Parts: sequence; C-alpha cells; structure tokens
Amino acid sequence: MSMSNLVRSGANILMPFILVFGFYIVVHGHLSPGGGFQGGAVIATAIVLLMVAYSCDEVCTSLSKNILKNSETLGLLLFIGTALFALTAGLAFFGNWILDTGPLFATPVAFGINPGNLNTGGIVPVLNIAVGIEVLGAMGLLILAMLGGMKGDGDAE
Repeated sequence: MSMSNLVRSGANILMPFILVFGFYIVVHGHLSPGGGFQGGAVIATAIVLLMVAYSCDEVCTSLSKNILKNSETLGLLLFIGTALFALTAGLAFFGNWILDTGPLFATPVAFGINPGNLNTGGIVPVLNIAVGIEVLGAMGLLILAMLGGMKGDGDAE
C-alpha cells in the first residue's frame, strides 16, 4: 500500500537533501565528526523514506538486492584495495600513499586549526568513501529484509 500524493511529493522533495547531506558527511569525515559509517547510514535512510512514501514492491523493483550486494562488495574492495596499493608503493599496509603525490587529498595540513580544506586527508577520505558505499549496501540490505523487501526471492541467506 502506498501513501498519498502529498506524502510522495514530500518524499520527492526531501530525497535530494538527504542524499546531499549524507554525501557531505562522508566527504567531510576527516575534518569534522562523521565519516563513512555515519554518512552511509544517512544515505540508507533515503531507502526507508522511499519505502514509506511508495510501496515496498515499487521500491524493490527499482532497487534490487543484487544492487545493494554489489554496493557492499564495491565498498569493501575499494577499502582493501586502498590498503594494498600502499604495498605496491613501497609503504606499509594502509600507508598514506596519496601524501604529496598529486592534486587530490595530498595537500599538507596547515599549522593550527584546519580551515576546512578537503585536500588534506591523504587516504582517509578514500577510506571514508569506501566505508560509506559499503554501509549503504549493508544497511540497505538490512532495511529491505526488515521491511519485507526480500519476501519473494526464494533463497534463504
């Protein structure tokens, strides 16, 4: 059973704000409280909003279990790949191979309070993004399971 047009319109208006706020938390995790887990959880609440505004069956037709499983796998592979790439650069496992290597996330941190420069994180923002992708997939699967979105799959996992 889906909600009224008013609830659907409200969900359609709120959805971009929830997604932008979640991505903001993920990307700014090395500068402020937050990070990949918290941002991924916020982004996953968008799935709940869709399931409240629309029916569970409508959401499950566009957002399948395999998409969320692939998201979870991609996040885990990006996380471990970031750590392993340090070994190929001659550093320790999880070594900061981005430091002083290019324009993205390699700017040295200024002395004192960080003015909010996103380029100062080294590998930490990459790890936050990986965790955010993984948490989005994992929490999305949990939400679908708890709200009955996997009822017709036929497999017991």
